[in-house]
Amino acid sequence: MKDGLKPGVQVEFKIVVDESMRPSFDGQVVHDVLSTVTMVYYMEKAGREVILPYLDESEEGAGYGLDIKHVGPAVVGQEVRFQAICTEVTEKRVVCEVTAETEWNVVGKGTFTQAIFQKKEMAQRLADLMKKATKV
Repeated sequence: MKDGLKPGVQVEFKIVVDESMRPSFDGQVVHDVLSTVTMVYYMEKAGREVILPYLDESEEGAGYGLDIKHVGPAVVGQEVRFQAICTEVTEKRVVCEVTAETEWNVVGKGTFTQAIFQKKEMAQRLADLMKKATKV
């Protein structure tokens, strides 16, 4: 990784909840709020944006672990601020504290850990797995 990624580096952006972001199962909308799946997507996106400027050409990152709580609602039409703050950096892992908040309440909070790896090594692992999967 390039120099500079250290605890305290952060990314922040806002989204507006729309109808496509509601929880829905088998076409049935449950509530007119931000779904947990959508919230986690944007938390992961924020964490990814933390690492992107620091990856070498030969490196990539991938989700490794999530510990997220969805603690409050954000209704359709409401603005939600997502933030990721780097809390730990090692050669193979980057941990971020992630939050989602509206003007009035916390929507979600937790940690997102990303694995850092060499693209060539991952390409080989995936090719090996593809060979096994297609033999079935």
